[in-house]
Amino acid sequence: MKIKTLFLVLLTLLCVGSLNAQKVSKRITITGTVLDASKSPITNAIVMIDGNRTSSVTDSNGKYKITVKRDAKTIGIFTFGSGIKEEEINGREEIDFNFGAYSVNQKPDQETKPGDEAVNVGYSHIKKSGVTNEAANIDGTDKKYGSYTSIYEMIRRKDASIRISGESIIIQDSKDFFGQVPALLVVDGVYVNSISSIPPAAVESITILKGTSAAIYGSRGYGGAIVIKTKIKNN
Repeated sequence: MKIKTLFLVLLTLLCVGSLNAQKVSKRITITGTVLDASKSPITNAIVMIDGNRTSSVTDSNGKYKITVKRDAKTIGIFTFGSGIKEEEINGREEIDFNFGAYSVNQKPDQETKPGDEAVNVGYSHIKKSGVTNEAANIDGTDKKYGSYTSIYEMIRRKDASIRISGESIIIQDSKDFFGQVPALLVVDGVYVNSISSIPPAAVESITILKGTSAAIYGSRGYGGAIVIKTKIKNN
């Protein structure tokens, strides 16, 4: 009788263990290392699953670890400075990311149909249909801007959702884990830290890219982008 009871207890434990194993098997743990173009580890890169940001970030060695549902399709890495990369999971439990350098080429759109004008995004032009979110445009040649005292006033008057903080421009109250994220500033195809020295009279056009419209800049455009073209011609 004791042997029978012991057998039943063992059988029950095995069944419970099997059920637990089945539950665990519904999720997988993925690990990996994230390196920049110089093969140095990237710290605080954000791990994304199926396009959604998670609370998982890389450590000081560029390593990450995240548990996901087995049916998850893609894993991506969002970095500040190197861009965004995405990989198919396909059941893999170790996925490394290596960010290479990328070049910036200025090449205008070749074919633009009426009603689908090109939008200046700093180092290239794309059609409005290729911009996923609203892109606000300011025509600097419009005489009404001649009376404005600063370029910040031009931008703020165009879009009430924009806030000026010192020399930073905050679009739609953009934030990340560390606080507010200012918009990327691009002047004549060059990244700059400030636009305060540009007088309104020198502006040919301004394009305000919000949200994923600025994704063309990778992680640099996390807080949106202010793309400015001046009337100053380089020789």
